[in-house]
Amino acid sequence: MTPVVDAIHLAKATRLPMQAKDVVEVEAGRGIVGDRYHGTRHRHVTVQSRETLDEAAVVFGSEVPSHLTRRNITIDHGVVPRDPGSRIRIGDVLLEAVRVAAPCKLLDDTIGAGAQGALRRRAGTVFRVLEGGTIRVGDPVELSSPEPRRE
Repeated sequence: MTPVVDAIHLAKATRLPMQAKDVVEVEAGRGIVGDRYHGTRHRHVTVQSRETLDEAAVVFGSEVPSHLTRRNITIDHGVVPRDPGSRIRIGDVLLEAVRVAAPCKLLDDTIGAGAQGALRRRAGTVFRVLEGGTIRVGDPVELSSPEPRRE
């Protein structure tokens, strides 16, 4: 079964609460319009898996809400590629992995003590945007997309 976008979140600035969205516009080389990382060099979009968050919840001993991890896109299942250069496609948008999204200490404040440790190696991946477009909740996700689409 093909994974789909389960949730979309963004924040207008660092430390501001994440806001749920049903649809976002994503610009190539820039990121999600309206997000705090829009226009940064490489950290355009972060992607995590609900399946992986559920694994972290077992270690943590309590639910790990997707919006509190501060990641942009949560897919319903599957393993988000972590190796630099790996590509995924979400709807029209083509993303290339830059690095693992390391969990920060802020997670212990927002989710609870021990959340940062529970999310280690489960906190998703940072991507750059190669091809922009629209991402909607429910969009299909191709977790392995080695070549960009040719128009």
